Amino acid sequence: MRIFFCSLALALGFSGAGPAAAQGSGDLIESHGISSFGALKYPADFPHFDYVNPDAPKGGTMSFRGFLASSTFDSLNQFILAGEPAQGLNRIYDTLLVRAYDEVDGYYGLLAETITYPEDRASVVYRLRAGARFADGAPVTAADVVWTVETLQAEGHPTYRNILRDVARVEALSEREVRATFAEGVATRDLIAQLGEVPILPAHYYESVDFTRSTLEPPLGSGPYLVDKVDPGRQIVYCANPDYWAADLPVNRGKNNFDCFRYEYFADRTAAFEALKAGVYHFHEEFFSAIWATGYEFPALDKGWVIREEVKDGRPSGAQGFYLNARLPKFQDRRVREAIGMMFNFEWSNETLFYGLYDRLDSYWENSPLEARGMAEGAELAVLERYRAQLPERIFTEPAYVPAVSSTRKTDRKLVRRANALLEEAGWVIGDDGLRRNGAGEVLSVTFIDDGPAFERIVLPFAENLKLLGIEARFELIDSAELEQRQEDFNYDSYVARLSVSLSPSLELRNLFGSDSADVPGTFNLAGVKDPVVDALIEEIIGAPSRAELEPRVKALDRVLRDKILWVPNWHKGTHWLAYWDVFGKPEVKPPYIRGEDYWWWDEGKYQALKAAGALR
Repeated sequence: MRIFFCSLALALGFSGAGPAAAQGSGDLIESHGISSFGALKYPADFPHFDYVNPDAPKGGTMSFRGFLASSTFDSLNQFILAGEPAQGLNRIYDTLLVRAYDEVDGYYGLLAETITYPEDRASVVYRLRAGARFADGAPVTAADVVWTVETLQAEGHPTYRNILRDVARVEALSEREVRATFAEGVATRDLIAQLGEVPILPAHYYESVDFTRSTLEPPLGSGPYLVDKVDPGRQIVYCANPDYWAADLPVNRGKNNFDCFRYEYFADRTAAFEALKAGVYHFHEEFFSAIWATGYEFPALDKGWVIREEVKDGRPSGAQGFYLNARLPKFQDRRVREAIGMMFNFEWSNETLFYGLYDRLDSYWENSPLEARGMAEGAELAVLERYRAQLPERIFTEPAYVPAVSSTRKTDRKLVRRANALLEEAGWVIGDDGLRRNGAGEVLSVTFIDDGPAFERIVLPFAENLKLLGIEARFELIDSAELEQRQEDFNYDSYVARLSVSLSPSLELRNLFGSDSADVPGTFNLAGVKDPVVDALIEEIIGAPSRAELEPRVKALDRVLRDKILWVPNWHKGTHWLAYWDVFGKPEVKPPYIRGEDYWWWDEGKYQALKAAGALR
């Protein structure tokens, strides 16, 4: 399963409010940060974020298992479509602005010392800090910002092109001031922050390096870490830049505490877990309930050398499921997609396979106030009424769509009968050979693909139920490179993934559900959504002037998307399952909208105690 974080940084959220501690000059606002709605939490002279230990010691190595999007890598260029980039590359780059992880949508200056913008946010001037430097000592200038934006717009990964499409012009006003002007008529609420999250690249470096090619040569950035070691597909190590220019800025205090970050890659999850138990790497997030329920019985845990804990996550649970590729003619009828979904028996799977540890997912914004529930009413209904002529009547007369509830038997015969009726209505009938065909004689088939065996135990019972309907169903295990390519090319029947959505959704929705992204290779529009109402709701969300208006618009989008039945929703939980060797210190307060280990530190005393006990080498 792939996990896609669907913004330029980790998608977060809850609300806290919008521009604050700002000084106006005429109709201009000058500030140390920006927020979508209301006031910033931290004033201009804040010393550090509340969730850090500003006196955290420096040293040691934080080591992870690489897990987010792939089990391999072959490139250090994360800005283009070609190649599979290594994890952690964000550590070598700085951005104009950075998020605060105890606010829903608060951004503060990193490369940018201040931002100046009109009340309508139609443009912005970022003033760069005088001491900003790339790792080779060259200053970060306005010309670098211009080059970055123009290059990513022309040649960057579709995600960047989508984010930057509303930037009409960028121009250097001086060596340290750059103005971005946004296109006329676009929603500008989040554009200053979204542009502020884009990593700034060194124009002089790319005078002799081809930006458009994947590479394993360590690139140049201005961030706190440098690429130290590259073993393609196995390991990448980033170590601290001793001359990092921004080490003492308030937004960095209590962060970047480790000398190095090491990402270990494993071809299989079993090998990865055994490596954790042996101390090959020290920090692990568990994503498999069977392992969490039964696998954590090993000596290091029993002796207290490894800590196992469940940590609350304040973000939406993420939209995890089997996404059906509606670009394919066989999946374009909603009744077909609904029938397929009925055959996934969550209740049996949760009891038999998941040890009862999950709840069923039904919303793209599960476990959040943005989830559509019950009948549409109030402000949400008012939003939907604007599109009544283009929407099916059931949107207004039925509760928000939820998957059918199965019995705890592996096969629910009642649902088999209902699914069979839907398929026959859609023109798919069972022939003498027991296979279901359409009028052209084509067999209805579903192939599930993944690059690891973990989902096989879940897919096979699902496939057996589909076969009872005469559907050819199978699980195909492929390598990571092929899985990545097939996702980019939309070459699949069903793709299992988790889209990590935000409590302050914005421009990333175009990439996930917008018509313009449906046929653009490399976007995350996994189901191929193309719908004018969805497009209109996305633009309404992007343009919402307040959180009070944002929430009903997101609920309306959630309701409309769920009614389309473009996926077979999986399951969710509102926590992180963590296991880590007891060699770390961590702040007393966990930031609510991120996992938090970037603010931990190496505890040499703990490490030496484990070493003396023979636990670690």
